[in-house]
Amino acid sequence: MVREFEHTNSWALILGGSSGLGLASAEKLAKHGMNLIILHRDRKVNLPKIHEEFESLKKEGIQLKSFNVDATNSEKIQENLSEIKSLLSEKGKIKVLLHSIAKGNLKPMHGEGNTLSSLDFQITIQAMALSLYDWVKATFEAQLFHEDARVIAFTSEGNTKAWKNYAAVSAAKVTLEAITRNIALEFAPYGIKANCIQAGMTDTFSFQQIPGSDQLKGHALKRNPNQRLTTPQDVANVVYLLSKDEAKWITGTVIPVDGGEHLS
Repeated sequence: MVREFEHTNSWALILGGSSGLGLASAEKLAKHGMNLIILHRDRKVNLPKIHEEFESLKKEGIQLKSFNVDATNSEKIQENLSEIKSLLSEKGKIKVLLHSIAKGNLKPMHGEGNTLSSLDFQITIQAMALSLYDWVKATFEAQLFHEDARVIAFTSEGNTKAWKNYAAVSAAKVTLEAITRNIALEFAPYGIKANCIQAGMTDTFSFQQIPGSDQLKGHALKRNPNQRLTTPQDVANVVYLLSKDEAKWITGTVIPVDGGEHLS
């Protein structure tokens, strides 16, 4: 295996890297020699298992620093970046900034019980979209980006399709894509490329929290010409591909990674 990032002092900053697509991407990048900074927000009861995963990543011979913090809190970003800057010293740079935050409200718009409010929309859009801009802007101003950096965010087919209880997340994904396109445009003179990966239905913990996820899963299997769901590793492979030198001319786009699921 080629470890093209080894000995380059390149780092991936992963926002939401303790499970699912974020962890799978961390595993893939570590195998190719990239150092990792992982921000995650998890309960104490889950930390032993997560730390076990992180120790496994270190066995790839890379450096890893993790923070159990709320990466969506814009007021805490400068504090976190100060620690990251000290960790990187003068030569280390952020080659990849990966946004894998899944923190949204999954409520119906009407009916009995707890329904979606305007505040729910605001919280979801801040966490799943605006936090990307906050991190990119702050990292840029701290001069921590590599001269050929990649910003990658995860979107979903809910960006154009209406699913029950998904309204707030759908709005966040649309916002995320718009922000990513404009990052690609306005930060291009500084070597920053920005893209979204539209993952197919992936049976992660976050997906399982969507009401009616079993139905969505069954529908996806029928639609997918490859007759299987997308795996976190499928998505991680494309994160890796977008991180390579050969992908430096890809920017400002949404890339489906779903085995053709979006075709029908």
